[in-house]
Amino acid sequence: MEIEKYLKGKKEQIDDFMNGYFSRPLKPAPLKSSIIYSLTAGGKRIRPVLCLASYEACGGLNSKDIIPYACALEFIHTYSLIHDDLPSMDNDDLRRGKPTNHKVFGEAVAILAGDALLTEAFYLLSSNPKSGAGISQESILRIISEAAYAAGACGMVGGQAQDILSENMEPDEGTLSFIHHKKTGALITVSVRMGGILADCQPDKLGSLSAYAENIGLGFQIIDDILDIEGDSQVIGKTAGSDEKKKKMTYPGLYGLENSKRKAEDVLRSAVESLKQFDEKADPLRAIAIYLLNRKN
Repeated sequence: MEIEKYLKGKKEQIDDFMNGYFSRPLKPAPLKSSIIYSLTAGGKRIRPVLCLASYEACGGLNSKDIIPYACALEFIHTYSLIHDDLPSMDNDDLRRGKPTNHKVFGEAVAILAGDALLTEAFYLLSSNPKSGAGISQESILRIISEAAYAAGACGMVGGQAQDILSENMEPDEGTLSFIHHKKTGALITVSVRMGGILADCQPDKLGSLSAYAENIGLGFQIIDDILDIEGDSQVIGKTAGSDEKKKKMTYPGLYGLENSKRKAEDVLRSAVESLKQFDEKADPLRAIAIYLLNRKN
């Protein structure tokens, strides 16, 4: 399938919703500007797209019905990027080819913009927008619970904490696996699962979606590690070589560059194989796995 065309179409739908959502008055103005700056700085919208694609794979009739829920994932992801870039965290100057949020708006406003996006995500998830999707309150509660778990201490936050604590440490397999599965994998997994839950997916298929998501989450982070070494700063939108400079624990640092490339190929191939019980409606998910393997940013 034409995955580039598919991703572009879904991204436009997601961007349209988010632009409309934050078109309403919001004070103070610098906080709104800070939020919009990071939300509109670019990005492929992979997490909300995965949510929409898994909804379709499980028989959801119109993925537009769940765009508000999918966009909540982008709010969470964007909050995490703003906070990750702070001087007290990764201290990055560039994100998606632009100055990081705190470089433009100051550290205090950047922190509050991240806080606002995280909180707004759960407001959006719990608002249960009217749609023709027939989504049950039980499903809404379930996705709220899973999103909170994935974003919190047992998921993304826990992974980020371990990532920082592991700087300058001798890399080891267990710690590296924890970081990658939590810091990056948890939110990707819940993005895929959320689409399945909202489509009332059967438990066996939801299990297959989870296996798919865990594999692409790991593959995504391994490719990220590789791009930090081989990527062009102008293309990847951030300073290449920053992981080595900060002595981060990475796949190439532990296994070497070539072995890391093979590992990325293996896990993304496994992701596709996880979807064998799905029909052609899951082709976008299959194509996304291949797309992630070949991405340059």
